[in-house]
Amino acid sequence: MGKRQPRPWVVSDELWSLIEPLLPVPGPKLVAGRPRVPDRQALCGILFVLHTGIQWEYLPQELGFGSGVTCWRRLAAWNEAGVWDELHVVLLKKLWAANKLDWSRAVIDSSHVRAARRGPKGGPSPVDRARPGSKHHVIADGQGIPLAVSLTGGNRNDVTQLLPLLDKIPPVAGVVGRPRRRPDMLFADRGDDHDKYRRLVWRRGIRPVLAERGQPHGTGLVVFRWVVERTLSWLHGFRRLRIRWERRDDIHEAFLGLAACLITHRHVQRLC
Repeated sequence: MGKRQPRPWVVSDELWSLIEPLLPVPGPKLVAGRPRVPDRQALCGILFVLHTGIQWEYLPQELGFGSGVTCWRRLAAWNEAGVWDELHVVLLKKLWAANKLDWSRAVIDSSHVRAARRGPKGGPSPVDRARPGSKHHVIADGQGIPLAVSLTGGNRNDVTQLLPLLDKIPPVAGVVGRPRRRPDMLFADRGDDHDKYRRLVWRRGIRPVLAERGQPHGTGLVVFRWVVERTLSWLHGFRRLRIRWERRDDIHEAFLGLAACLITHRHVQRLC
């Protein structure tokens, strides 16, 4: 028999050693009662929801995760404390130190997701008969490793996230030299084609390579842009991200940021 694959929501010792130092210290309990669910078990519950797409109230407590409310509160608190942003930087640093980040180019793209509930950063989707929806925006390195992600309403134009995503790339320190946060080139589709933004990208020391409006498909950029489409596919491999169930935008953003960290961590594991 083959080796049994680990369940994806089980937090490995190696991953936990990276996350645990970043977690905020819990405050004292104000009311005596049940002991606090350990952070590692709560994180397993959060990953269970992210991977399976199950609703919080149906989270199986017999697996030791604690209640759905407990895991939801822990996710919100950790997101507010910037845990996923910090973890992402830690993982990117490991890749850059091993010369496994491709800064020669970055690629940007987005994908629509249907929203089950109306809420902030939602809007009528132009690709889904104006039903409520949101967009996941991703900028990835030349290999498809996510450098930054963001959430907007489904009716927001992609070009509005071009500069915010570039500026959201964190400074990543390597073995020597100054931390890096700017790719040499930026590839994007024709939705981002605008002279104003070309100039602003140039001012950041980045060469814009944007598909031009009115030009036929097959101009050659797909050779470079397919990696970000694969990254979006990786993100939507997490079932909780396929539909936006959360009314609160920060909770959905927390899932999006955590998923980006898990994808980046897969690349780190290949270094071992």
